[in-house]
Amino acid sequence: MAEERKQVLCVEDNSVNMLLVSRIVEAEGHELIKAEDGPKALDILSDTVPDIILLDINLPGIDGLELARRFKADDRLAPVPLVATTAQVLVGDRERCLEAGCDDYLPKPLDIRKLREVIRQYLDNSEQ
Repeated sequence: MAEERKQVLCVEDNSVNMLLVSRIVEAEGHELIKAEDGPKALDILSDTVPDIILLDINLPGIDGLELARRFKADDRLAPVPLVATTAQVLVGDRERCLEAGCDDYLPKPLDIRKLREVIRQYLDNSEQ
């Protein structure tokens, strides 16, 4: 049986990171939905519920933590795994991301193996 393609929403303003994510998502056989900022992400999410959201915390305009809170406050989006990606790896950053509702946390620069692992972990578990 062919695996159903999952939708991965990546909210990321850095084109290099977006390219990296898109290569991994496509290599895994999933569909990437790109949003370069918060308003675009909110627009996409108004009529789409992806299977996982990769969320850059340092975004222009609405920051990632604010977006995370909004996603988790929305009943449609609350069950969607939310993975924070951030270059801020100071003490307390991981906790702040998790407090805002993120399910996981990936430091930047993104580690390809770790990113692939996290995507597999959340998307493969949804089969059961």
